[in-house]
Amino acid sequence: MIGVDIVKNERIEEAVKRFGEKFLKRVYTERELDYCFSQRFPFPCLAARWASKEAILKAFYTEFGVLLRFKEIEVLGNRGRPPTVVIHRKEAQELLKDRRIFLSLSHERDYSVAVALIR
Repeated sequence: MIGVDIVKNERIEEAVKRFGEKFLKRVYTERELDYCFSQRFPFPCLAARWASKEAILKAFYTEFGVLLRFKEIEVLGNRGRPPTVVIHRKEAQELLKDRRIFLSLSHERDYSVAVALIR
């Protein structure tokens, strides 16, 4: 199953400025925050993770009928290599069994996009 999402980077930046830590802690894991805030421009990184989580949510729900929460999905950066997806929910891990979530993400000045494939 496949899922896709696109988000305007400015939307995530505005959410961080408006809601601060409350927003960040509700959506992102500590490792995601550490990775993104180690970047020169953290907002495209955060936006790419938002889009990734949305794409994974769509693919997972379509495939298994289970709605994950943002914090149950962790997208870890691998600098120059494809990101790693970690699911932090036992029921969801069991549904995946020997399957994997493949993720491709990209961002440019204004937008970030992600495509997730469960195979």
